[in-house]
Amino acid sequence: MKFKFEKLNVWQRSMDLGEEIYTAIKVFPEYEKFNLSSQILRASDSVALNISEGTIGTTDPDFRRFIGYSIRSLAEVVTCLHKARRRDYLNNDVFEKLYDDCFNLMNMLVAFQRNTN
Repeated sequence: MKFKFEKLNVWQRSMDLGEEIYTAIKVFPEYEKFNLSSQILRASDSVALNISEGTIGTTDPDFRRFIGYSIRSLAEVVTCLHKARRRDYLNNDVFEKLYDDCFNLMNMLVAFQRNTN
């Protein structure tokens, strides 16, 4: 691993979440392709993207700001998950798994942001 962010557990977990979301949206209806499917995928990818962007040549305050963007994107993912469940695109087991993953990642991100010097 040559980039600092690749070693970060929060980045690795956010990458995993993005792939889990990508798999989960495959069952969404075709008419959601440019709506909810796109929104949740972009938001989930944004979590990892902001972590990586924040680690490259930024000051600590800038880095904390990028982690804040990741946290906001993760909140957006959770809202999209709720929308998907209400529309019966996700069964409860899949929803609960993804929701728990988001909750755990949110706690990691908040702690990581707080502990950044």
